[in-house]
Amino acid sequence: MNKLNPSIKHHLFVGLFIGFWIFCFGFFIRPFDDAILDYEWVPISIGFGMFSFLCYAIVAVIQNKLYQKILRWNITFEIITIVCYCLFFTIVLYAYSKSDFVNSAYNFSYFSFLMAKTSIVLIPILILARIYVVKLIPPKETMLTIKGDNKLDILKLYPSDLISVSSSQNYVEIFFLDNNALSSKLIRSSLKKIHQTVPSLIQVHRSHFINPSHFKSWKNQNTIYVTQMEVVVSKNYKEVILTL
Repeated sequence: MNKLNPSIKHHLFVGLFIGFWIFCFGFFIRPFDDAILDYEWVPISIGFGMFSFLCYAIVAVIQNKLYQKILRWNITFEIITIVCYCLFFTIVLYAYSKSDFVNSAYNFSYFSFLMAKTSIVLIPILILARIYVVKLIPPKETMLTIKGDNKLDILKLYPSDLISVSSSQNYVEIFFLDNNALSSKLIRSSLKKIHQTVPSLIQVHRSHFINPSHFKSWKNQNTIYVTQMEVVVSKNYKEVILTL
């Protein structure tokens, strides 16, 4: 797997799934031969599931910090992550099994042997779950290129960053977000040509188009708020905005 889903939320769902699986394993398989009463297996299994979830959550945070530094992922990192998780949760679950709450008689060697057998089933489930969350990565936005009449009039930006376009004599002024700050660029073109390039724009005035996703609210009957700026609205186009 050459991709990593950087969403902590998605990985927490994976952790919950693994924790639930470990709970079911502990409750139904009951790996200890100690004199543990039937009703005691419910809280004991909940503990196993909870610690398995916490271990995966910690590993998910660490893997994301690593990914943010190296900005790449490959099968080697994926294998290391899964192996580290298995080792980590084996150590934590062993410590839990030796607590007064469980009081298992197994030593670490035999407990590791039990966890190794468990991992034969757990690892394929974990791999499939991690492959699934990769599919939840939202697709990358395609860069938009706006060209003017002059060869040097070129603006490249993501469609979601485009706020509005206004006419200025023989030019149009394009307002957009640049690192979340309002910016603008004048290019020699017309509103009609810009609208042909970006058909998702909505006309709100004979001199103004807006990206509807940046609409915030009405200031008054003739003006609207869009992201970090105001735009005048004419009567002819007021119904368009009200409909949206």
